[in-house]
Amino acid sequence: MATTNHFGIALRGWRERLSPPDGDGRRVQGLRREELARLSGVSVDYVVRLEQGRARNPSAQVVTALARALQLPPAERDHLFRCASLLPPSDGDVPMQVPVRVRQLMLRLEDTPLAVYAADWTLVAWNRMWTALIGDPDSYGWDQRNLVAGMFRSVGPTGAGPHRPESIAEWPVRSSAGDAAEEAALVADLRSTAAAYPADRRLAALVERLTRTSPRFAELWSSGTVGAIGGDRKTIEHPRLGDITVDLEVLMVSGSDLRIITYTAEAGTADAEKLERLRLSVR
Repeated sequence: MATTNHFGIALRGWRERLSPPDGDGRRVQGLRREELARLSGVSVDYVVRLEQGRARNPSAQVVTALARALQLPPAERDHLFRCASLLPPSDGDVPMQVPVRVRQLMLRLEDTPLAVYAADWTLVAWNRMWTALIGDPDSYGWDQRNLVAGMFRSVGPTGAGPHRPESIAEWPVRSSAGDAAEEAALVADLRSTAAAYPADRRLAALVERLTRTSPRFAELWSSGTVGAIGGDRKTIEHPRLGDITVDLEVLMVSGSDLRIITYTAEAGTADAEKLERLRLSVR
């Protein structure tokens, strides 16, 4: 069974929507194959074979040249790379900016404990309910507010040499999957981010430092496992209300690679009642 020629379909569609060169005098919209070949430095025959599906594995250099010639925005450029079974190129560093639409969503969900993380698990924004439930992030002791750095940090007296890496001793959140599974999932997710942002020096430095200082991180990193973090059930050790069991959801932000983390409890439960008491306390 033949597979759909997604690359060729996209290539032809974007070629035909582009305006012809200035001074051409044509009334018909679109670039000719010859024009696209000239603009991209690819042979006309290869453009024909790509559109017809007789060539299915263009190189990253060819896809980059075609995307530039077609004047594709980042989202469409990345789609063209994926159609060629290639990893989309990184535009540089892991995005840390929180878009206005995400800030607006945080305001609408102000009654829900919510935090926004960058793709490398740097905490970039949170609301009052998050602070009320698990404390002010500035008190967590994470290096650069990074969850991975906090999870695999070394603890012990200053100047005493290497120490056994600990999970987050002061972090009042327990995963139903257990610390080992949570650590493995987090490192697998970070590996995907590192591959997507190979030029990010800050991320590379984080991985290098943790590989050097944390045997547990180094073990997980060397395994090569790749994955994305999904939902989980957590138990919060709240100093005033006692244990609160919540459902964690990870929501991806389109176009920015941010992750929104929310904590909710099933309606009608004692946990939901405790969250309601927290809501009243922060209003």
